[in-house]
Amino acid sequence: MADDTDTGFADRDGCVVSAADPGSSAGDDFDRDSLHILPLTLVPLEVPGLQRARLIKNVRLENVIEVFNDNRTGSGQVRPENLPAQFESYKEEIERDVNIIQKLCRLNSFDVYSLRIELRRMSINVNNYADLSLSSSKKAELTEYMKVFTRPLMLNVYGNEARKVGDVSDIISMFANPDREEALRNLKMMADKLSVSLQDIPTFLEDYGDIFLSLAYFRQYIDGIIPEVHKFVEWTNQVLDSREVQMNPNAGKLIRDTGHDMTEITTSIASRFESFNQRSKDFWNDINADSFRRIRNLISSHHVTIGGVLCGLAVKMNLWRLRFARGGGGPHRRIEFIRSEILPGLSHIRALENSARATLE
Repeated sequence: MADDTDTGFADRDGCVVSAADPGSSAGDDFDRDSLHILPLTLVPLEVPGLQRARLIKNVRLENVIEVFNDNRTGSGQVRPENLPAQFESYKEEIERDVNIIQKLCRLNSFDVYSLRIELRRMSINVNNYADLSLSSSKKAELTEYMKVFTRPLMLNVYGNEARKVGDVSDIISMFANPDREEALRNLKMMADKLSVSLQDIPTFLEDYGDIFLSLAYFRQYIDGIIPEVHKFVEWTNQVLDSREVQMNPNAGKLIRDTGHDMTEITTSIASRFESFNQRSKDFWNDINADSFRRIRNLISSHHVTIGGVLCGLAVKMNLWRLRFARGGGGPHRRIEFIRSEILPGLSHIRALENSARATLE
């Protein structure tokens, strides 16, 4: 993501203009599936210009309003506190809108799963609750990740995995009209174990599919971010033996401490997911209403912290890839990048992960 503080400049309207996020023009699906972008069409704002804007997090985990973005002029960004000066003809409306936006700025992530929880907690209305779900393209993209969760369903009902399953909706339609007597018997048995009627099984499947789709979604981010963090740490460690760092013990400590923190964070969040996987296996070994409720509540309770940690790491690694696309960079540039872009907000990410990890111990 572009860093509006270092590379941006103020245009004639006072907005900060920076190089556009390369994903920002990819359409509604990209925004909807993002960790760091919140399309403001989601919430009922009154100022027309804001209804088409986006709230985004920059590399320092600061929140800015992106009022326009195109390939020619870049990204026009305004800090929330400066919005009244940009919309002077909507004095009362902008005051109410800023109040909502300031609440949104407290969120650690803008992924749909965190939003479901946090918007309800903050009593912020949503224009269309259907928007609080992943796009169809993202769900299709996660099919491979979902197999680990759809496989036990197929085995329990059909006794094999031979059938082709795209996503949970395929399973729901398949189970709604089972074509084998044995499958129907297994469905009835499952309904008994879950203490629900056979007609309620599709609802269970929707809940099951949604909760594990969230794990697949976050898992995909983890699988992308962890290798990047490892590369980043290696990149910073390359200058530890340089003359400049050897003569500056504080610089060496900065590099080592940052690498340690980022490695610890990624190790911890990966460990959390291993715990979720094990508990999902335990559910299928002992199917009942209580065991499903426990795993659903457990995973839901971690949505906000998982989203926050991954959002923070993602925007930082995105900028690192953009700024140093070919690697390289002398010791001074690397140290300064750590100090100005990686450190701000890193302690918050670490605290989020530590607090979440404690709930699993």
